[in-house]
Amino acid sequence: MARTDSASGFQDRLDVLVAGAGYVGLAVAVSIRQARPNLAVAVVDAAPEGVWRNDTRASAVAAAATRMLAQLGCWDEIAPEAQAMTEMIVTDSRTSDPVRPVFLTFDGEVAPGEAFAHMVANKVLNGALRKRAVELGIDIIEGVGVTGFETGAQETLVHLADGVTLRTRLLVAADGVKSRLRDMAGIKTVHWEYGQSGIVCTIAHERPHHGRAEEHFLPAGPFAILPLSGNRSSIVWTERTEDANRLVAEDEIVFEMELEQRFGLKLGEIRIEGKPRAWPLGLMLARDFVKPRFALAGDAAHGIHPIAGQGLNLGFKDAAALAETIVEADRLGQDIGAIDVLERYQLWRRFDTFQMGATTDVLNRMFSNDFGPMRAARDFGLGLVQRMPRLKEFFIRQASGLSGEAPRLLRGEAI
Repeated sequence: MARTDSASGFQDRLDVLVAGAGYVGLAVAVSIRQARPNLAVAVVDAAPEGVWRNDTRASAVAAAATRMLAQLGCWDEIAPEAQAMTEMIVTDSRTSDPVRPVFLTFDGEVAPGEAFAHMVANKVLNGALRKRAVELGIDIIEGVGVTGFETGAQETLVHLADGVTLRTRLLVAADGVKSRLRDMAGIKTVHWEYGQSGIVCTIAHERPHHGRAEEHFLPAGPFAILPLSGNRSSIVWTERTEDANRLVAEDEIVFEMELEQRFGLKLGEIRIEGKPRAWPLGLMLARDFVKPRFALAGDAAHGIHPIAGQGLNLGFKDAAALAETIVEADRLGQDIGAIDVLERYQLWRRFDTFQMGATTDVLNRMFSNDFGPMRAARDFGLGLVQRMPRLKEFFIRQASGLSGEAPRLLRGEAI
């Protein structure tokens, strides 16, 4: 793997430097490089080399993101490990209720033979994007973070923790919801905590799930069962933060008892794979997505509640829109780091992001409570959607990422 020699003080000159080697950062780099091989693109990441292989989480990859991954030459690598969602059901009940009535069901296809989403292990997704990046000649520098940067008229000087300085025309921050680069750029955020945490774990069960996803709205928050390959499922379990911390710290038998009370016995005996973890949940929206020679993408630009399962897909929309903006500007001979170019990306993505943030915020507040009149109103609303096929189709297309003005990659088209 190529990287700068810090001893010599040699300064690489790049067109695009991406900070963050998660799926969004890698998708930005691969998308740009595949469309414009003449552009010098590199990725730098503060995490130690290989740590991504220890990620036990899984993500819902919407149909539009699947089309993008196919266009980037990654999906064939991912597909054998992906699990299509063939059906989704929604319930609204209390934890102690003996029966959970189904208020809403969704067919899992947006087109014949095309699932509206797949569940993919994060390490499989990251691994496929890394493999493609290497094939395209993109340097991935791991274990070294960005300590600062200075923006000039023609380029940005990016200082790394090992003393190396890189020169780039555009710096992309895809370094997560607690982005240090966003703070360095002086970009303010709108942020608040929900007092909830999301417990994430993988379970094995005796009987097959047949690709069915379930979302149970419980008083403390949604409890989602998402199908993985084989007789396994990913659990995304929202609880009040103090309860979530207590649960993940409990003895494994106690945790399994609490989990079984919510999961049920429909798939037979369940067994937890790996250690459950809890992450605090909140809403974070960056006030600006761009500065001169600087752009935010993915969780660095927005962090939303997982109630709609759209976090990853918002990130892929950012990657596709930013790549398309840069590639088209370069084809026209424009400066890819100029603020007027980058503002096209901001205009494209900011409203959609704020809209999704507001939607998930409202949904969480509506469904994470046990207030009688509110429960009656939301159950009536769910039942109404169930009886209106066209409205259900609209929600499926929204969830699949195929609605609105999607970037070309999300339509399965080359930039």
